[in-house]
Amino acid sequence: METNELVHAVKASPNFDERTSPISMLVLHYTEMKPVETALERLTDPEAKVSAHYLISEEGVVTQLVPEEKRAWHAGASFWRGTKDVNSASIGIELDHPGHAGGYREFTDVQIEALVPLAARILKQYDIPRANVVGHSDVAPLRKVDPGELFPWDRLAEYGLCLPRPEKLDQVDPFHNEGAFILALERYGYDITEGRKTIEAFERRWRPNRIEGRYDAQLGAILWHLLLERDRGDTR
Repeated sequence: METNELVHAVKASPNFDERTSPISMLVLHYTEMKPVETALERLTDPEAKVSAHYLISEEGVVTQLVPEEKRAWHAGASFWRGTKDVNSASIGIELDHPGHAGGYREFTDVQIEALVPLAARILKQYDIPRANVVGHSDVAPLRKVDPGELFPWDRLAEYGLCLPRPEKLDQVDPFHNEGAFILALERYGYDITEGRKTIEAFERRWRPNRIEGRYDAQLGAILWHLLLERDRGDTR
């Protein structure tokens, strides 16, 4: 590992092993630890058994912790689109942030400005589709809520680094009931072991202004749009 124009520092973590599948995902997290030094210590502590490939401070400093070719331990028990070992298939980026437990707030501009070129390089290098740029809550909805409803997915979408939120929606209810909607969430890629938690995760990503954990026609229209985009092949 070495520093470059996108990586400002290296702090090697011993917490990694070998991948068993090719890289096809980018997973974004928040640390929920302040100051940033606390997060760096934990992510490099062999007893903690957690890590990520990168940590980006609120000041925009990018620190690499694990080589990209290795399997970092950032996602834990997780699932996305048939992949049960998300760690093997993904690169994990931690964002220095107090999280919901420490006074949830917006992410800093300089932090996102550091994330954008790093994510762009990763997506290009590994040919990761936009639909596989996800939050920790997407791949572990039963356990996680990060990076949360204030994460600026729209800014990443402007650069083509994730899917944009659907705006022009058909007002017709496409699923008619919550059970059908939850099954459609599974079709899209989510773990639906606990349906309400999965609905909350979907809301955090796609309707962050209202998180209720209950199905409604607007959520159905959003998911219907996303499924149509995927089936048309427009999610690369």
